[in-house]
Amino acid sequence: MTRDLSFAAVTARKNEIMKVALGMDFQQLIYSPISFDYERMMRETGYSLEEIARIQDETKVGNTPLFELKNLTELVRKISTPGKGARIFLKDEAANASGSFKARRASISAFEAKKRGYKGMVAATSGNYGAAVASQAAQRGLKCIIIQEVFDSKGIGQPEIIEKGRKCEAFGAEVQKLSVGPELFYWLLLTLEETGFFNASLYTPFGIRGIETLGTEIAAQVRSKCSKDPDAVVITHAGGGNLTGTARGLLAAGCNNTRVVACSVDLAGLHMASDRDFNRKSFTTGHTGFGVPFATWPDRVDVPRNAARSLRYMDEYQLVSQGEVFYVTELLTKLEGIERGPAGNTSLTAAVTLARQMDRDQVVVVQETEYTGAGKHHNSQLAFAKSMGIEVRRGDPKDNQPGVRIVIPEKVSQVLGKPQDMDKLRISYLKNAAKILPSIQWSERDFSFLASDLKKSQDWIKSAIRENEI
Repeated sequence: MTRDLSFAAVTARKNEIMKVALGMDFQQLIYSPISFDYERMMRETGYSLEEIARIQDETKVGNTPLFELKNLTELVRKISTPGKGARIFLKDEAANASGSFKARRASISAFEAKKRGYKGMVAATSGNYGAAVASQAAQRGLKCIIIQEVFDSKGIGQPEIIEKGRKCEAFGAEVQKLSVGPELFYWLLLTLEETGFFNASLYTPFGIRGIETLGTEIAAQVRSKCSKDPDAVVITHAGGGNLTGTARGLLAAGCNNTRVVACSVDLAGLHMASDRDFNRKSFTTGHTGFGVPFATWPDRVDVPRNAARSLRYMDEYQLVSQGEVFYVTELLTKLEGIERGPAGNTSLTAAVTLARQMDRDQVVVVQETEYTGAGKHHNSQLAFAKSMGIEVRRGDPKDNQPGVRIVIPEKVSQVLGKPQDMDKLRISYLKNAAKILPSIQWSERDFSFLASDLKKSQDWIKSAIRENEI
């Protein structure tokens, strides 16, 4: 019998396809449309942190350096009130084999795929993760297919995305290049079904467990250099895996009092699936177009349950503008002699603001960097923005307007960012949950799960339901 390859039919076979492509039966973990056994899912990867570190060492991942940004710290102290200006440290994840922290999450997926006898891996991504999967697949002798959203309807692709595709191909991957739209998930499912390859999804427990070593390394390195735990770790937030994995690693290392601070580029007003808006944003990841939707409903992904659940671990959420990130990218280069990609400097931008509020003897860690060059360089991104009719100028970043105007600060004191209302995100999460299952039908187990997922008490959740008529 010929398989039905229509969009509706392939999507309807999602659970069957994913079970074959992951070797995991999520149904054994699910209690209701709302709740599931999250910790059991993470444990069933079967790896200890020590085993993960060993696996990563085999393929040039992990043990990346931690640098103190002394010159940037001194500049921040000059504009801070007396006694303020925390020490800023940078975890240089560009040292991983593929040039970003995502090599950590790809490393465990590649090892698992090889161990289970899969012939190859598939990943749907426009970002650094594709290069990470391709790099790890090459080292494990696996085939690799990357499905990538590249173009708008006019065939125009962002230079950053094109560069990432080039890097995937350099590692030997086949890159399927699509235009923006709902076809990405369809092509992922279809490719998995046709090839029988492993689903190297960003959101499996294998991928999140791989990032945990980033948290344990930060804990050990800060203790070695400063004889204390980090006071705050700032993490660029998009789909939530970066924050979830790093925070779990910090907790595993005993950093129970370390503030976990998320940071995203504020792209409010732009729709990520819009053909018009696709090329009017200068950041393809680490922005609110991913950060907010994934925080407010993690399970909008290609697996039955998402292992990346940022609100479980997030203490604060900072937003920064595109211009602020481009400015701090220049500061890093000019003051510290390190040239890194702008998207990886999102969290550094928030750290500049946080350091001004923290005491001088405190430590704030910027959790990752990414490689730069070609289309990923900030000059290429700004030139592309201008070609799309976006104004680029110096001035007060408060005048920034996503898709219309990028305003680059004139001085470091203008790098301020702004906090995101986390309770507002939590209420949005509850509203999304109620769309899946009406709140009147939630069980005690559901309330317990939601309390863990939102880092709040059950009483807070019940109060929020009443007050917001959810």
